[in-house]
Amino acid sequence: MLSSKPPRRKIVPANGDESADKLDQLLLSSAICNNEDIGPFIRKAFASGKPETLHHHLRHFARSKESEIEEVCKAHYQDFILAVDDLRSLLSDVDSLKSSLSDSNSRLQSVARPLLSSLDAFVETRNVSKNVNLAIDSIRTCVKLMEVCTRANRHLADDNFYMALKCVDAIEREYLDKTESSTLKRMLEKKIPEIRSYIERKVNKEFGDWLVEIRVVSRNLGQLAIGQASSARQREEDLRIKQRQAEEQSRLSVRDCIYALEEEEEDEIIAGGIGEDGGGVAGFDLTSLYRAYHIHQTLGLEDRFKRYYFENRKLQLTSDFQVSSMTPFLESHQTFFAQIAGFFVVEDRVFRTGGGLISKLEVENLWEIAVSKMCSVLEDQFSRMQTANHLLLIKDYVSLLGVTLRRYGYPIDALLDVLSKHRDKYHELLLSDCRKQIAEAVAADKFEQMLMKKEYEYSMNVLSFQIQTTDIIPAFPYVAPFSTTVPDCCRIVRSFIEDSVSFMSYGGQLEFYEVVKKYLDRLLNEVLDEALVKLINTSISGVSQAMQMAANMAVLERACDFFFRHAAQLSGVPLRMVERSRRQFPLRKARDAAEEMLSGLLKAKVDGFMTLIENVNWMCDEAPQSGNEYVNEVIIYLEILVSTAQQILPSQVLKRVLQQVFAHISDKIVGTLVSDSVKRFNVNAINGIEVDIRLLESFADNQASLFSDGDVDVLKASLTSSKQLINLLLSNHPENFLNPVIRERSYNTLDHKKVVIVSEKLRDPSDRLFGTFGSRGARQNPKRKSLDTLIKRLKDVS
Repeated sequence: MLSSKPPRRKIVPANGDESADKLDQLLLSSAICNNEDIGPFIRKAFASGKPETLHHHLRHFARSKESEIEEVCKAHYQDFILAVDDLRSLLSDVDSLKSSLSDSNSRLQSVARPLLSSLDAFVETRNVSKNVNLAIDSIRTCVKLMEVCTRANRHLADDNFYMALKCVDAIEREYLDKTESSTLKRMLEKKIPEIRSYIERKVNKEFGDWLVEIRVVSRNLGQLAIGQASSARQREEDLRIKQRQAEEQSRLSVRDCIYALEEEEEDEIIAGGIGEDGGGVAGFDLTSLYRAYHIHQTLGLEDRFKRYYFENRKLQLTSDFQVSSMTPFLESHQTFFAQIAGFFVVEDRVFRTGGGLISKLEVENLWEIAVSKMCSVLEDQFSRMQTANHLLLIKDYVSLLGVTLRRYGYPIDALLDVLSKHRDKYHELLLSDCRKQIAEAVAADKFEQMLMKKEYEYSMNVLSFQIQTTDIIPAFPYVAPFSTTVPDCCRIVRSFIEDSVSFMSYGGQLEFYEVVKKYLDRLLNEVLDEALVKLINTSISGVSQAMQMAANMAVLERACDFFFRHAAQLSGVPLRMVERSRRQFPLRKARDAAEEMLSGLLKAKVDGFMTLIENVNWMCDEAPQSGNEYVNEVIIYLEILVSTAQQILPSQVLKRVLQQVFAHISDKIVGTLVSDSVKRFNVNAINGIEVDIRLLESFADNQASLFSDGDVDVLKASLTSSKQLINLLLSNHPENFLNPVIRERSYNTLDHKKVVIVSEKLRDPSDRLFGTFGSRGARQNPKRKSLDTLIKRLKDVS
C-alpha cells in the first residue's frame, strides 16, 4: 500500500539535519529491538510535522530485518530438513499409540457402563434425600413459626402486648430469614409491621384513657393530700392550745403544777398512704402509663413517647389553669388548687419511679409554669376581693397547698411572697369589717349592767376574756359591773386577733407577733377607741350612763392586757416578753373622755347644790357649827354617788372622778368669794366656810375603806385652793404671804389678784358699815392692819 502512493519529493537536509536523522533512526531501532514503547517517537514526529521521516525510518528498519531473516533461514536449512524427518518418524509412533488408546477405551467403557448407571441412580437418590431433609427442616421451622405466631396471637388477644412484641421480635430474628416459602415470608414481612402498629395504637389509646382518668384522680388526690395537711395542722393547733393552757395554769398557780402533754399518734400522711406500686386506698394507678412507656421502649420509640408524655401533661396543666368566669373563685378555688396539687403529686411519683420517663428539669419547668400562673391568678383574684374573710379562706387553702407540695420538694417561696404582699390589704379589710361590727355593738348598748343567769354565760362573757377581778365564781344570777358592749367588743377584737394570726401563720414568716401587734394597736386606737369616744360624746346624757361607761372602760383596760397576751400566745411568743414590754392603755382617749364626761355631769349636779351658797350669811354674828346648807347637800349627794359607784367603778376611777369634783367644789368656793355677788364678809362667815371644807375632808376620810391613805390625801389635796385662801384670811399674820418661802410652802395655789379682791371684802365685826381701808384708828386690830399692808403691797406689785 505504501508503494502505491505517489512518491514524495525529498528534501535534501543540511549536514546538521542528516546527523539528527541518523540519531533518531538509531534510537528508534534500539527501542524496537528492546521491545520498548515507540509512542514518544510517533508523537514527536507528528508534533514536528515530519511523519514521513518516521515512516522512512520504520521501512528502513523493516528492510534491515528482512535481510537478517533471510540469513538465518539460510544458516539453518539443514536443521529444518532433519526436523521434518524426525516428525515423520514420530507420526508412525503416534498412529500405533492411537490404536492402543482406542482399544483401552473400549475395554474401559464396557467395564464402567454398569458402574455409571449405579452412580446415576445413587446421585438421584441422594438428591431426593436432600430434598426430603430440606422439606422436613422447613416443616419443622414452619411448625415452630406457627407456635410462635399462635403465642403472639394469644398474647394479642389477652392484651399482653409486651410478650406479643417479644414473639414478633423472635419471628423476625430467628424465622424470617429461614422461611423458604416466599408466600409465607411476604405475609410475615407484611404482618409484623402491622402488629407493631396495632400494639402502638392500643397502648396509645390506653395511655389516652389514663390521661383522662388521671385528671379526676389528681383532683381527688390533691383534695386528700391537702385535707391530710389540714388535719396535721389542726393537730398542731390542738397541741399548742394544750401547751398554752398548761403554761397558763403553771403561770397562775401558786403551788407546783405537774403536767404532761400527750401527742396523739399522727394519721398516715399522704406519702405513706400511697404505695410504691401505685395502689392502696390513698394511691393511684400508673400501670397504663408505665405499660405504654415499656412498650414504646420495646418498639424503640422511647424518646418519642417521652416527648409525647411531657407535651400532653403540659397541655393538661395549662387547661387546669383555666378559671371559670361563671363560678366565683371563692367557690372554685379549692378545686383549682387541689387539681394542681394532685398533678404534681403524680409527677413526683412518675419522676421517682418512672425509670427516666420524665426528668427533674422537666418537672421543675412544669412547676415554674404552675407557680407563675398561680401567682398571677392569686394577684388578680386578691385585687378584686373586698371581704377579709374571703382572702383568709383562700390564703389558708393556698398555705395548705404549699405545705403539701413542700413535702414533695417543690419550692413555694413565690406563693408565700404573694400572700405576704396582700397582708396589708387583708388587714385593712379586716379593720373595715371590725369597724362596722364595733359600731353596731356600741350602738346597741343600753348602758345597763349585764345580767348573767348561768355559769356558762359567765365563762363566755367574763372568763374567756380574763376580765374577772377574782378567781371565785360568783353566785347566779350575777350582775356584772359592765354592759353588754364590753363582751361584744371583746369578741370582735379576739376574732380580729385570731383572724390576723391565722393569716400570718404558715405564710413563710416565722416571727410575726410584731405585725399582729401593730394591727391590733390600730384596731384598738383607730377603731374601738374612736367608736367609744363617739359614743361618749353623742349618746351619754346622764350620770348613770356616764358611770356605766367609765366602768366599761375600766373593764376594757383589763381586756386589753388579755388581747396582747392572746396575740402573743397565738403567735408563739413567751408571755414574759409581752409582760416585760407592757404598753400604755390603748383606749386612753375613750377612758379620759368617759371620766371627763362623768366628772362633768357630776360637776353639773354639784353646781345645782352649790347655788345654795347664795343663802350663806356673809356677815353672820357667829359661824355655823354644822356647816352651811350647800355643803351638806353636796355631801349627801356624794355619799349616794359613792355608794352606787363603788358597785361598778374601780376605786382608782372613782378616786379620779371625786378628785375632779372636789377640785371643782374648791374652785366654786373661791369663785364665790371672788365674785361680785359677795360684796363683803366677816371672819365668822369665813369660819363657816372652813367648817364646810373640814366636812368635805371628813367625807374623804370616811372613804378609807375604799381608798388607800394616799388616795384619801389626794382627795383632800383637791381642796387645797379654797383651804389655802381660808387659812390666809384666818391667819394672824397674813403678811407672811409676801414671804416667797412661806408662800411656796403654804399658799402656792393662790393668785395675787384673787387674794387682793377677797382680802378687801373681809370686814371686822367692829367696823362701821361704810368704813374704809384708808381710815386708821385705835379700833383697828393688828390682823386688819396686816391685811391692809398685804393688800397695799400686792397692789404695788400688780
